[in-house]
Amino acid sequence: MDLEKYKKNHKTRYLAEEYERLLVQIEELKKIGNNPEMEELAKEELVTLEGAFKKLEEKMATILSADEAEEGKPKEIVLEIRAGVGGEEAAIFAQDLALMYERFATKRGIAWSTIDESKSEMGGYKEATFELRGEGAYDLLRYETGVHRIQRIPATEKSGRIHTSTASVVVLPIKKKRTIVVNPADVEMTFTRSGGAGGQNVNKVETAVHLVHKPSGIHVHCSVERSQLKNREKAMLILVAKLEQEKDEEELKKNAEARSQIGTGDRSEKIRTYNILQDRVTDHRIKESWHNIESIFQGGIDNIVETLVARAKSGNLGPATEGGVDTAES
Repeated sequence: MDLEKYKKNHKTRYLAEEYERLLVQIEELKKIGNNPEMEELAKEELVTLEGAFKKLEEKMATILSADEAEEGKPKEIVLEIRAGVGGEEAAIFAQDLALMYERFATKRGIAWSTIDESKSEMGGYKEATFELRGEGAYDLLRYETGVHRIQRIPATEKSGRIHTSTASVVVLPIKKKRTIVVNPADVEMTFTRSGGAGGQNVNKVETAVHLVHKPSGIHVHCSVERSQLKNREKAMLILVAKLEQEKDEEELKKNAEARSQIGTGDRSEKIRTYNILQDRVTDHRIKESWHNIESIFQGGIDNIVETLVARAKSGNLGPATEGGVDTAES
C-alpha cells in the first residue's frame, strides 16, 4: 500500500500513522508466534489486530475516494439567460431571473460576476452571461437549464390581458479536467470596444472578444474584463464548456434509460412556469408547486433547487411535461 498519499491528506494522516503502528505490532506478534507458550495468545491478538488493520485500510480508501470525487466537482459555472417569446416582456423576465439567481447566489456565499450582457430598450436582458464561483454553485443550479415561462399582466397592458413570455437558462459547468481540446484553427476571433456608461468609463481600446467556433457554429462574447487577454481566456473557457455540454447532451440523448429518468437536460424543454396571478411556481419535471413568488424572485429558490437535487439523486426527476399546467392568453 502507498501510505504516502494517505499521509499527504490531512483527513487520513492520523489513520495512516495508526496503520503503521499496527503494522509494527503485527510483525512483533508474528515473531512471538514462534514461542509455543505464547502462540495461542499471539494468534488471538493477531486476529484482532488484522481486523482493525483491514478496517483502517477501508476507511482511508473511502475518505480519499470521497475527497477525489469532491475535488472533481465543478466549483465554477457559467449561467446564460436569453429572452425568448414575448418581446420586451421576455427581456424583463430574463432580467428578473438573473436577479433571482444573483440574490440566491449571494445568500449562499457564491461569487457572482457579469461576463457579458445585451439590454433591450426597456432595460431588460436580450441575453446575458454570468460567472458563478463557489461551493455548491453547480450542484444547486445544474437543473435550472431549460425554458422558463411567466404568466402575468404587463405594466404596459391597459386591457388587463394576461401575457405569456419565456426565457431560456443554460448552466455550463467549468470543469478542471477538460475532455475537449479546441483546435485554434477552428476558432474565428474578433475584437471590439467594450460598452461603457460614458465619460471615462468608455473603453477606448478593443478589449471585448467575440469567438466563433466554425465546426459547431457556437458564438461566445466576453467583454467584462479590462484586458483583451483576460477576455480571450474567459471566452475560450466558455467555448470549451459549451462544447463539453453539447457532447454531454448527445450522450444523454443516446441513453434512453437515462433520458426517461432525468430528462434530456435539453435547453429547449419547458421546465417551469411562474404564474403571477395565482402566486404559484410550478416545475413540470416533478409536478410540484411553490407559492410566494415575490419571495422566490428575491432569491428564495432554496426549496425549489434542493427538491430538484433530492429528486435527481433518487432518480425521480422526470422530463419536462406540460400536462395540467396553467393556460393563459399570449
